[in-house]
Amino acid sequence: MKVDTLLSPAELPTLARRDLRASACVVFDILRATSTFVTALQNGAKAIIPVSEISEAVTLRQQQPDVLLAGERNGIKISAALTGSFDFDFGNSPREFRPEKVRGKTIVSTTTNGTRALRACAGANIVLASSLLNLAATAKFLNQAQPAEIFLVCAGTGEGVALEDVLAAGALAGLLAGECSDTTEIAARTYVSARTELAAVLGGSLNARRLLAIPELRADVAFCSQRDVFNLVAEMRADGAIRRR
Repeated sequence: MKVDTLLSPAELPTLARRDLRASACVVFDILRATSTFVTALQNGAKAIIPVSEISEAVTLRQQQPDVLLAGERNGIKISAALTGSFDFDFGNSPREFRPEKVRGKTIVSTTTNGTRALRACAGANIVLASSLLNLAATAKFLNQAQPAEIFLVCAGTGEGVALEDVLAAGALAGLLAGECSDTTEIAARTYVSARTELAAVLGGSLNARRLLAIPELRADVAFCSQRDVFNLVAEMRADGAIRRR
């Protein structure tokens, strides 16, 4: 396996120019979209449907009244001021997605960067949503599947790099039996340099500092920093829905 890494969302357009039919893409949005999706599936959600725009989510709710809507803009839950009619059911905090709220439910989610990155990977043979929470399970699946090429896709912040996504990509790279590109080596070395104080390094990232400044979201940083607490693989299928594999 060859393991390449896209360090920022500015690189997403390159995926459209590649033949991904024999490839796997692993998307990281540690703070917080992919951590939230993995948590929702762990707690019994049937599926997560990532969409790029608020309007897409609203349309799906109109077509399927039973779906729940989740998402954020600038870190805050989408409100009636943005939809024009109603508040979303959830924001983007993994702690919101408790079993009693999500069990058996389909959730449509739109976030600033994470859902955009997932949609950019739609042409790949395998598309996974990963996080620190389920890293070992993701690595085990990939080592067994042996795709010809793996792209570790860091969702980032805006058009820039997000430290926490690079750390997670580097951590996964260290678990994969593959030939690493230079960008993957950068991610892997970044993780190795931080692993003995991972929570502190992650907590110093720009996104973490933003969340820590919002009292009701502060605990998300510690939650998303946990390693391998869920033994599940989250795969986006051909229909665009993420399900537990």
